[in-house]
Amino acid sequence: MIDIELENKVKNVIEQIRPYLQADGGDVEYVDMTDEKIVNLRLLGMCGNCPHSQMTLKNGIEAAVIRAIPEIKGVESVQSV
Repeated sequence: MIDIELENKVKNVIEQIRPYLQADGGDVEYVDMTDEKIVNLRLLGMCGNCPHSQMTLKNGIEAAVIRAIPEIKGVESVQSV
């Protein structure tokens, strides 16, 4: 069962991060959150095929999300459909 309040907190943090990614031609989209509190995101634009995308995901996005919401266990990237 998804915790709507927690999900909304995650979405809020993602919205705060998006302008930094967009400034470099990229973007990020919230996909979902697992019962284990792993957040699935889709990296878009330049972030989708950037060689540094995993570093951005783990050292940037994941670090910011966990710092703001300690209940979150991790952030993963899912591929575009």
